[in-house]
Order: sequence, then C-alpha cells, then structure tokens
Amino acid sequence: MVNKEFIKRKIFLIEKEFEFLKEFSEFSFQEIVSDFKKQAIVERLMERIIMRAIDINQHLIAELSTEEMSPPKNYKETFLKLADLKIYPKEFAKNISKSVGTRNILVHQYDEIDYSQIYSSISDCLKDYYQYCDYIFKFLEKN
Repeated sequence: MVNKEFIKRKIFLIEKEFEFLKEFSEFSFQEIVSDFKKQAIVERLMERIIMRAIDINQHLIAELSTEEMSPPKNYKETFLKLADLKIYPKEFAKNISKSVGTRNILVHQYDEIDYSQIYSSISDCLKDYYQYCDYIFKFLEKN
C-alpha cells in the first residue's frame, strides 16, 4: 500500500530545500565557486533533493509494480519506472533521470567536480523537481 504520508513528508522536505536552493540560483557562478560554503550548500541541497525523490520512486515502485515488471537496476531507472507506472510521461522521465548523473558526481567524484556543470544544474533541478512534485501530488490525489 502506498504510504501517502511518507511521500508527502518527502515532498515537503524537497519543497523546503527549493527555497534555499532558489537563493543560491541568484548568485553568479563566480560567487559560488569562490566561496567554499556556498559550494558545499549547493552541492548538499541538490544531493538531498535528488535522493528524496529517489526514496519516493523506490517506495512507489515497491508498492505498485507488478510481477512482470523488472526491478530498477539503478537510481536512474527508478525515474524511468515511474513513467511505466503512468505517474508521469516518458519524456519527463528521460529528462529528470539525468539528474542522477549530477547526484553521482556529487557523491562519488567530489574531488573532481566541474562546478560549471553543477552551477548550470541548479535551474534545471528547480524546474524539474517542481514538476516532479506536481506529478507525484497529482498521482496521490487520483489514487
């Protein structure tokens, strides 16, 4: 059974972090890369937003998938599986699943981060995850 309270709590936390991330989207690239604290905050906010969405994805897949559906092999596939479950369109799934690459860089390649890539991901993260939360809320309302 889908735990709506779990999902709503995760979305509430994602939306709360949007507010913080929005503040940093107003800084220039140079202002962020020249300030270790700003870099660290942006990195952590983006990682937490993406991981909370993955938590939601995994919960929905665990509760809604059929025996015929193969389990996701990685975090990227969790976003794609939600399209298979008709939670949002396939094109959106392909787009938002790319954020897992950003998460992987932040988690596994933190010694060699290309901050221009991370900086350019801020606006994409805000746009994509606003839409993600909207799709999830609409799904919860229907079910």
